[in-house]
Amino acid sequence: MDEMNDAATVNRAPPRPMLLLNEACAAARRCEADSVCHAVDRALGELVGHKLFAVYYIVSEAHEIVTMYSSSPGVLPAGKPHPTGTQSWNDLVITRGQPFIGCDTDDLRWAYDDAGQFTGLGCGSVLNVPVVVKGETVGLVSLMHEAGWYRDEHVQLAMPFAYLLAPAFAAARQLVEA
Repeated sequence: MDEMNDAATVNRAPPRPMLLLNEACAAARRCEADSVCHAVDRALGELVGHKLFAVYYIVSEAHEIVTMYSSSPGVLPAGKPHPTGTQSWNDLVITRGQPFIGCDTDDLRWAYDDAGQFTGLGCGSVLNVPVVVKGETVGLVSLMHEAGWYRDEHVQLAMPFAYLLAPAFAAARQLVEA
């Protein structure tokens, strides 16, 4: 046997992040927005962790974000528009397309006028990963957990999963504009 076909190579399973990414890619290939959102929710729940997971598309003209998917639809129902975050958060995440990590409830209050909605659920930290296409933020993935949960390396884990949602964001925006 050559080294490409030796028993150790053939029997080695892909690492768990790759398996989860492949599952999300399979859903994306089927162009099923809800399935992709669910696969990304599951993958990021396992790889990064969250108490609350949500996917939003951006309606730039209305200065709103609209929930496409939520792990807690009773709290964040799909189709519900929200004003974007505070002006500072909006400038960072929506305008500049930069990820945001909020480590504690002070950071949540800096980012969101309605931070109490999330702290009441036991969420004290947030990770927002915007999806930027051709220089415009079209959507974002938001994960929330207990205070102090998220770190810089979580952005790198979450980003490829967030970008699998770019076609779903584009489709959602086309429906709004029609």
